[in-house]
Amino acid sequence: MSAFSFDTSAELFPAAIRKKKRTGFAYRRFDTAADAVRFAIEDMPADLLNGAYLQVDEARFDQHGIRALYEREDFPLARRANDGEPSADAA
Repeated sequence: MSAFSFDTSAELFPAAIRKKKRTGFAYRRFDTAADAVRFAIEDMPADLLNGAYLQVDEARFDQHGIRALYEREDFPLARRANDGEPSADAA
């Protein structure tokens, strides 16, 4: 993957169909892309991530792109374990 700054501000947009229903989450702006990625993967229900996208500068990331950013070795934030508890190696 090319150079990417997790320190850049980011915007998270819901799926277009969800905007009309007013359910789930609304547009949200984050100070850093790292915070946006972690929120999308760890805090959003998986079904809400489907169709949502992350915009960082001019780049857009769909659910697969967001997951790829989260799984990068250089992701700067601690990750939660699968059960939602912080993992021991994330400290």
